[in-house]
Amino acid sequence: RRSSCRNRLLTIMQTNSIPYTFNRHGYYYFTRRVPKDLAHHYSRLRIVECLRTTSARQAKLQAQQAAAKLEAYWASLRVAHTSLPGADYFVTQPSTAVFFDANKDSTGQPDLLQALELYLHLKGKNRPKSFEAAASRTCNYLIGIAGNKCLGDYTRADALKFREWLVNRGLTGSSVTRNFSYLKAVFNFAVSEYALDVRNPFIGVYHDRQAGVTKRQPIPMQNIKRVQAKCRQIDDDMRWLVALLSDTGLRLAEGAGLLKTDIHLDCEVPFVRIQKHPWRGLKTRSSERNVPLVGQALWAAERALHASCGSAFAFARYNQTDTTAANSASAALNKWLKQHVPTGCTMHSFRHSMRDRLRAVQCPADIADQIGGWAADGVGQGYGSGYPIDVTYDWVRQAIA
Repeated sequence: RRSSCRNRLLTIMQTNSIPYTFNRHGYYYFTRRVPKDLAHHYSRLRIVECLRTTSARQAKLQAQQAAAKLEAYWASLRVAHTSLPGADYFVTQPSTAVFFDANKDSTGQPDLLQALELYLHLKGKNRPKSFEAAASRTCNYLIGIAGNKCLGDYTRADALKFREWLVNRGLTGSSVTRNFSYLKAVFNFAVSEYALDVRNPFIGVYHDRQAGVTKRQPIPMQNIKRVQAKCRQIDDDMRWLVALLSDTGLRLAEGAGLLKTDIHLDCEVPFVRIQKHPWRGLKTRSSERNVPLVGQALWAAERALHASCGSAFAFARYNQTDTTAANSASAALNKWLKQHVPTGCTMHSFRHSMRDRLRAVQCPADIADQIGGWAADGVGQGYGSGYPIDVTYDWVRQAIA
């Protein structure tokens, strides 16, 4: 009922002058209803995406491009019988994989959608949903530009056109690199699996990797102390989360998705257990760890653990649905935080600050990696269970002193 009411509201709000858009609070949104024959691939019947512009002219251009890409994706869906296009718009679980069979295909090569299906089936196991969404989104971008072709039919011209499209879309150099990385990975994996004599035209495409990239700045110590004092003064669940991150260096999603049972205070060394949950995955394998609770992080954990909110979550505000609302947490907390920190600093800057604080007390790099859940280099780093909690506790205690 809620979904139908929302769809009716969007239809009413949809602008007449710009097809497939509506305006909310001055910003334009793109919206399309999912075709009935493809509805079984989706968990919702309408796609909605903010165009991030208040300009009617820009909104019209972006909406036309988005509509064209969706039509191409849906055409590919109908031909290839997969649920991959639109993965970044509420796509449900993929259908049973149907892989390329060279004996039944006159071209002797898989197309990009078949290569993507194979890649996700074999490489996507036990990976976060973001892995599938990012690979699918990148391939869908290329399909919208150059079509869904056999791998050997893609040319350098397609690669250059793809680069120009990404740059014109306003992506930073690092985002362009990331899109090419996913595309090259899908392409190379299929070429290797099927032993194809095909050259990857997306290798070696030049672009400015530093374009639009701004280095995240750590939060100065005096600002951290000021923020922590404000957290204790306001003393609510949002500030508990800020304080928790300020003296642990946790990622925002790691903290927001905690269960109360992940917080262990009745120990000689109090700590928080960072582990994978169905509602919140982890970025890397090394992200699973025990992080000692010291200083304001210990205060925040105690407040969150003993809060009588009737929820198993430490921060129930951000766990009202099947997934932790890390983006909502980021938007709300950054809006508050920017009043108390230098320009350019965000919630993620606490991680940068923690690394600097560990460096300042000459903490060994492998111990710092374990505390922050950073991926460690070298085969030897993967052996054993890591440092005991009392060792990491001593270094964190020194770092925050």
